[in-house]
Amino acid sequence: MSAFEPALCTVTFRKLPADEIVALALKARLAAVEWAGDAHIPPGDTSTARTVRRLCDSADLKTSYGSYVAPPSDDLSAFASALAAAVALGAPNIRIWPGTRQRNSRDYSADERRAAADAIRDMGEEAARHGVTVSLEYHPQTLTDETGSALRLIEAVAHPNVYLYWQPRPGLPLDDAVTEIGRIGEHVSHVHVFAWDRDRNRFPLASAANYWQTALAAMPPSRWTGRRFAMLEFVAGDDPAAFLADATALRQVLALEPPSGASTIAEGA
Repeated sequence: MSAFEPALCTVTFRKLPADEIVALALKARLAAVEWAGDAHIPPGDTSTARTVRRLCDSADLKTSYGSYVAPPSDDLSAFASALAAAVALGAPNIRIWPGTRQRNSRDYSADERRAAADAIRDMGEEAARHGVTVSLEYHPQTLTDETGSALRLIEAVAHPNVYLYWQPRPGLPLDDAVTEIGRIGEHVSHVHVFAWDRDRNRFPLASAANYWQTALAAMPPSRWTGRRFAMLEFVAGDDPAAFLADATALRQVLALEPPSGASTIAEGA
């Protein structure tokens, strides 16, 4: 059985209301939902966060908060609003973006990298005061867009309350994904799961089942000690039916139920 449990990022369904997303998550037999700070629970909106928390509690769904705070462009006061939403949601984890969004890691000077690490460390410390962990998005055009940069960043932050997410860059070959996981896996809290090619075309997750089984099996022991979630992020056509099919495939990848049939590797998805 995988150490990861199935979950959903609500950016997958930005236009759906929270109650419909909870109903979909229940139908898909998921364990958790990461709520988007740019769609469903805006930073500082503790009233909405508490309402969503009640929905999730009634469905026995754990939560995470997917913020778009991007230090050092965003400072500790911006983080405080997102953290308030996470606390009201009852989320034990908040995701932030490392560095200025839409900027490649190779374009940062040493001083800029240091400023980002310092800001992230401060956010990790503030979150720890509220019993919330901080996880860094692992994404193109951030300070985690390349494995070496991600490692240098997390080592510079050097805070026990700050972790990394992981997801493959679109088109990343499986062998490279396994190598990457081996290098950063000790810092990984959760993963984002999808089936894309290098042109960001979306495919059924079942077509990438072997890719994900191999990648997750390669994940080394982590310093993360809480529950770990493999979060579905985006589906073909933004279609709830495609999501439910992907959720079934994810549960099969995680060995939570037997496969319904053979699946093929979508190389680089």
